[in-house]
Amino acid sequence: MTAKNVGNERVVDSFDDVTEVLDYPMFVVTTASNGRSAGCLAGFATQISIDPPRFLVGLSDKNHTYRVALDAPRLAVHLLDAESMDLARLFGEQTGDDVDKFTSCAWLLGPDGVPVLDDAPAWFSGAVHDHRPAGDHTAFVIEVDAAEVRRRPARLLRLSDVADFDPGHDA
Repeated sequence: MTAKNVGNERVVDSFDDVTEVLDYPMFVVTTASNGRSAGCLAGFATQISIDPPRFLVGLSDKNHTYRVALDAPRLAVHLLDAESMDLARLFGEQTGDDVDKFTSCAWLLGPDGVPVLDDAPAWFSGAVHDHRPAGDHTAFVIEVDAAEVRRRPARLLRLSDVADFDPGHDA
């Protein structure tokens, strides 16, 4: 990280330098609309409200999942751990433009027909409350109304765990 002193303060050269330090948790987001199911690996995500319970997910405007989510009434967000590496690889390295990812993993129909992945340690889902462009990603806000914890991982899968993936699409 390159930094310099400005007055009495140390200033970082760029936002990119700062983001290299961050190690976001990774999620698989799934959705369904117009007879199509989709899912992708997502790292831009966070809880944004306690009451009502809302969560924000950023989906790349280059992803098949983004295009399906635009008309979707709901998203499901799956937490990942070390045992979920195959799911992370499937949803992070393949694109729904070329591959039906759901033929390569176990899943069930969740609320509103959204796929819920069997091997995720936990998941939650909610109706899409809003979505807005936010640069090269679109921010989808969901109002959470369904959730399940299947096991409590000691550590969630992080960006550093998937840094060597060859993504299905550029971010």
